[in-house]
Parts: sequence; structure tokens; C-alpha cells
Amino acid sequence: MRKVLLPSLIILATSLLVLRIFYLQIVDDTLKLKSENNAIKKKYEYPERGYIYDRKGVLLVANQASYDIMVIPRELKNTDTLELCQLLKITKEDFIKRIEKARIYSPRLPSVFLSQLNKSEFAAFQEKIRKYEGFYFQKRSLRDYEVNFGANVFGGITQVNEKLVAKNPYYNSGDLIGRQGVEESYEDLLRGVKGVKYIQKDKYNREIGSYKEGKYDTIAVQGEDINLTIDAELQKYGEELMINKRGGIVAIEPRTGEILALVTAPSYDPGILVGRQRSKNYTQLYHDSIAKPLYDRGLLAEYPPGSPFKILTGLVALQEGVIDENTSVSCNNGFSYARGRFMRCHCRGGSLQLHRGIYESCNSYFATAYMKTINKYTKPATAVDVWSNHIKSFGLGQFMGYDLPTGKRGNVPDSKTYKRIYPNGGWRSTTIVSNSIGQGEVLMTPIQLANMMATVANEGYYYTPHIIKKIEGHKIDKKFTTKHTTTIDKKHFKPIISGLFDVYNMGTASALKVEGIDICGKTGTAENFAKIGGKRIQLKDHSIFVAFAPKDNPKIAIAIMVENGGFGSTIAGPIASLMIEKYLRQKITRIDLEKRILATSLQSQYAKLGGLSDAIKLQLRISDSLLNKRTIPAVRIKTDTSKVKKQVI
Repeated sequence: MRKVLLPSLIILATSLLVLRIFYLQIVDDTLKLKSENNAIKKKYEYPERGYIYDRKGVLLVANQASYDIMVIPRELKNTDTLELCQLLKITKEDFIKRIEKARIYSPRLPSVFLSQLNKSEFAAFQEKIRKYEGFYFQKRSLRDYEVNFGANVFGGITQVNEKLVAKNPYYNSGDLIGRQGVEESYEDLLRGVKGVKYIQKDKYNREIGSYKEGKYDTIAVQGEDINLTIDAELQKYGEELMINKRGGIVAIEPRTGEILALVTAPSYDPGILVGRQRSKNYTQLYHDSIAKPLYDRGLLAEYPPGSPFKILTGLVALQEGVIDENTSVSCNNGFSYARGRFMRCHCRGGSLQLHRGIYESCNSYFATAYMKTINKYTKPATAVDVWSNHIKSFGLGQFMGYDLPTGKRGNVPDSKTYKRIYPNGGWRSTTIVSNSIGQGEVLMTPIQLANMMATVANEGYYYTPHIIKKIEGHKIDKKFTTKHTTTIDKKHFKPIISGLFDVYNMGTASALKVEGIDICGKTGTAENFAKIGGKRIQLKDHSIFVAFAPKDNPKIAIAIMVENGGFGSTIAGPIASLMIEKYLRQKITRIDLEKRILATSLQSQYAKLGGLSDAIKLQLRISDSLLNKRTIPAVRIKTDTSKVKKQVI
């Protein structure tokens, strides 16, 4: 048996090897494409990217034709450089630089020489292209923005870099790829699939027809259309309200976690980053280190949450059993603690219970509740970890897992935090009491604040915020339909919600009521420091407001952060009321609030940080354009029959 086994294995292995070689050399000739690369030219057909619609089917982003001039360096012959430069309106130095860059990439593969020509530029060059061997056109599809808002939501498309080309075989030099926003998050779906044609060339490098009669050619497959959760009207309105201000607005539908609006200010018209002026405009925006128009404050800016954090302080204290609805605390214009230290308070003072503590935003009440929570445990380290875990169950202090490519964790301190700050120990509840009112080491992004309010509106659960609503032919990620439950019992939310409701009825937002809409909200003011000339200087406070509405069966939860805006009820609060009414009624009755907010400019405050950059001057011009277009211009609606028609909202 042993004598037969070894020869049998050798014969079998040899047979398999021979069969494989026969298949590769005779049957399957795809590898021949590589071996005959010098005689075969690839021509790519680029598909249209998928269209982007809002939650109601409003067309936001479509496509427009564009043309790139491609070059194959080794095929250049007797080029009239001067004439070509005049035709394309470039300098000779620029010509040389572009050719050298293409040659470094590959002397025999095509590279982009000049990108994003419009139809008239294309027509002018097309007439003379036969004179310039080694050059040819590549038709591509650029974005065509149907609206002048939402730049931070959409992101954009740009040419791939050399590192990505080397790492990802799908992309070639000059290909376009989504960057930032949904263009980046859903690149694999939006981009579609390139088609390719193999062209046979003769020994004189002339094209003589399709290779193998097109046997290996493939057709382009258009990208998938997507519907966002964004409400186009609400997004535009939010950007209008934030003109001449800096900050962020995030609105979420509580029962689903769908993001209704994601506003960052200042912003810009996404259309300025399309075409041959893209590089110039992007550079201008990128180098604005003062206003940072490319910085999405709704997702990236970490702020002390201020008084809205008292909601969580109260919930944790209720859960830990250190207070109940009837627990009374005395306030005498502030809270005294730790060797004469004093935390000021702006409530009316006297003896307060939880309900009044919320709607008057009493610092003394919530500082007391926080200290009772920490002092419940023998060791402060144990106590702060218990507190921290409760807070983190609201999705805070961590990346939230939403479907946008950028974000920040915020910060929820725990015992490790204070071991780093106080390596020799000695810290206790009085040391960290400023956490109780959303100062101290606590940091939150606007989207985290909005999610916190959505969780309160749901009485203890939330869905991961997300911006995708529908993808044709695909299911959205199930993580966006998975319920997350907090560590706080449902019964504790009702007294908190009752207090938040009276913030609008008899509390700090009583002047912001909207007739017929039951809004629950919380004002906030966060201290604001900056280094100017090497010195730490206190600037005007940030204005914060969080809310949800209606009180029963909430349909929108919102957070607004306005840098240097002052009291929460001054700027952020009115914006919340206006945004809520806009979403629920599609109209505005509080015209007084609208006029005041639209007329409010904080540029004088921001000028203290370094004046107005060129990029901000560009933003102000764009802002004027937004104010002059108070309705969404000629947007297109996707119908049930998948046809597109014009409609004005």
C-alpha cells in the first residue's frame, strides 16, 4: 500500500498542475491582458454618482458633465507647447510641472493633466485635440448642487491621492472620491462601478479596434441613490438663523434617531467647491484658522454643556435614591462649599424642590444633589465611577457610532481622570462639584446634547443618531434600529420632563413660548475662555439651549450652541423655538423672534479673536445670498415612479 500511495500522490499533483497551466494558458486568457499591456489600452467609462435626496424626496445633489484632459507622457510627440498653453490658459511652467508629475506617476499610464473642464472649455480644445498626440479627453461626472446649503452634510468629491491609488486597486490616478459628509460615508454605494473597454493597438501605436471583440469589456453601473434623514427646509432655515454667528444646531427625531438638521456655522455654498475654481476656494476656506468654516461644530466642537447637564445630574440623583421629587434645598443666590468657596446662582432663591429647581435652573439644588450622589459612597473614586457610568449610558463621553466620518468623544470624567489630575489624592465631592452644572471636566458636542434630549424625550432610551434614511435595494445598518437603554429607571424621567415643560411656562424660557406647541426645554450658559496674546481671557459666555416637542409623543429633539452668544434664552433659546415650530408646522408665527435672530450679528465678538479673514469675508457674501433666498430654489422631488420633476417649496 505504501509503495502505491506515494507515486499516486505525485501523479495526482502533477496532473492538477498540468490542468491548471492548460486552463491559464489555453482556456482563460485574462492574464494575456496584462502580458500584452503595451498593445492594449484601457478606456474607462465613469458612472454617474448616486443622487442624494432628503427625507421627503427633495433632490439635493445631482450630477453634471465634466471633462478631464488626460496625458500619457511617453506618447507625447512634437507638442506645440506655446499654443497648447494659450488654448488652456495655463503658463509654460505649469505645463512642465504637470507633465513631470504625470511622468513620475507613470510614463505609460494616463494621468490627469487638467481637470474639470466645462462644456465650452471642452468644445474649444476638442477641435484641436488631434494636433496633440498623447492627450485625450476623459468624461466624468461632477456634483450639481440643487441647493446652496448643507455643505457639511454632503461633503464633496475630490481626486484620489497617490497613497490611495497604491492601496486600493479600484482607483486610478485622476479618479474622484467622496470626502467628508455622506459622500465619504457612503462612497462605495454612491460611486457606482466603472466600466472598462480594452482597445487593441498596432505596432505604430494606433487604435485598431476592440480587443477580442469586446469579450472582456464591462459597462458602467450607476451609483445608488440615497435618501437622507435631513429635512431640507429645516436645514436651510437653521443655516439662515445662524448667519453671522458661530456654533452648531442638531435636531433629531427621538423615536428613530434620525438626524433632521445638522447645522454648523459659519458654513458655505457647496457649489463653490465644484469646477476649476474648487482648489482656490477650498484653499481659502482651509486656511481660515479663525472662523474654521470647514470645521463641523455640530459634530466636532466640544463645549461645557452648562445648565442642560443639570437634567442628568437630577436623573442620576433620583436613580441613586439620594433625592426625590420633594427633596428641598435652600438657595441664597448661590451655593457655599469647601472653605468659603461660592457657586453663584441666578434663581429667585428660597427653598426649592426638584420641579422648581429645574425650571429656575438653580445651581444650589443640583450642586447639592450631585454632592449627595458622590457622598453616598465611602470612596469618592467608587462614587464618581458610578456617576460616570450613569452619564455614559446616554451615549456621552464616547464616539456615538453615527454614519458620518468625523466626530469627537466629548468627556465624562471618572476616577482615572481625577487620579491623573490629583496624583497625590485628596479630591472629594467639593473638589469636583462644578460637574453638577455642566462645567468642570464635562465636555459635550452638540450632537451629544441633542441625543441626550432625545433620550429624555423617550424616557430612557435612544437610537444611534444617523443620517441615512433609505438606500434603494439595500437595508440600512441594523445598529441604527437597535434600542439603547440607559441605567435610569423610566419612572424618574416624568418629574424631570414636568420641570422642563415649565421652563417654557414659568421659567427661564417663558418669553419663548409658541402658542399651541408644548415644548420642554432647558437654557444654558457656559463660561468661555480663550488665549489671546498668551493670556487666558474670559470672553462672552456661550449660549446653549436644548429642547424637545411636543411634550407628549415628541417628534423633534434639538440642541443649539452659539459661541459668545451670552445667556441661553438670548439667542440659542429663540432659535430652538423657531426651529421646532418650523418643523412641526412648516411656518413661523413668532415673527418677532425670527426678525431679532436674523438681525443679530456676533461678528464684533469674534473680531476680538483676530478680525475677519478672507475666508470669512467670502462667507459673509454667501450669507447675504442665503438671506436673499428665503425659499428652497426649484428643487426636484423624487416621485413614487422614480421619475424626477420640478417643484418649488
